[in-house]
Amino acid sequence: MPMDDYNQFVEKIRKKTGIDLSLYKEAQMKRRLTSLRDKRNFKTFNDYFESMTKDQELFEEFLQRMTINVSEFFRNPQRWDVLETVILPRLMKESSKLKVWSAACSTGEEPYSLVMLLRKYLSDRQFDVTATDLDQSILDRAIKGFYPERSIKDVPKDMLTKYFHIDKMGYKVTDDVKNQIRFRRHNLLADSYDKGFDLIVCRNVMIYFTEQAKEEIYMNFSRALKPGGVLFVGSTEQIFNPQRFGLEAEQTFFYKKIKEV
Repeated sequence: MPMDDYNQFVEKIRKKTGIDLSLYKEAQMKRRLTSLRDKRNFKTFNDYFESMTKDQELFEEFLQRMTINVSEFFRNPQRWDVLETVILPRLMKESSKLKVWSAACSTGEEPYSLVMLLRKYLSDRQFDVTATDLDQSILDRAIKGFYPERSIKDVPKDMLTKYFHIDKMGYKVTDDVKNQIRFRRHNLLADSYDKGFDLIVCRNVMIYFTEQAKEEIYMNFSRALKPGGVLFVGSTEQIFNPQRFGLEAEQTFFYKKIKEV
């Protein structure tokens, strides 16, 4: 039986980019992409794909719509309080230099928040932050580090003064914070994972993946952590039976690696 128009599109995107749309929840993804296709006045996904291969802007727009870019500094502040008062003190005791990864970092609020927090306790030489996302145009926005007022509502006043240039248009992160982060493109479903992390932060992204994709990503995160390292997930993303991935709950939404898998 021949594949329908949407499934052919999924297959072509996989061959062209390595991005496997079938690993995302189909109803959500199909609805999002159908609305984008219709907005651009294409009758079929095949027509849309053909135009995308010739028009870089169209392709960038597709990538942005496919990925989820809702973020703010210190999102869910009570979780960041737990990170600061419970998780980081243990990690700092166990490691002379913290290796941190902000995965699926979107427009950069999360890795910048991490640097601001780490700088309260450590010198710049004592920690290393990598921030990754699938979408290069979103990473480019993160690197610019410019944000509207709504993004900074949970930034403590002293940090706002210390780490942002403020003007009529918005808030720009200072260069000393920017320089602490290595931004790079990374596909959680296709690319290899670095190793030896003390802390991996990946929040409010896993809800868009199928169960099979989630299992694979959690397994890869576990392998990327050093023993005792922590995975910090979003407030809708509790891991059931974390032992399967060599993890245990240290606090709500924080999972500590207890064994290799």
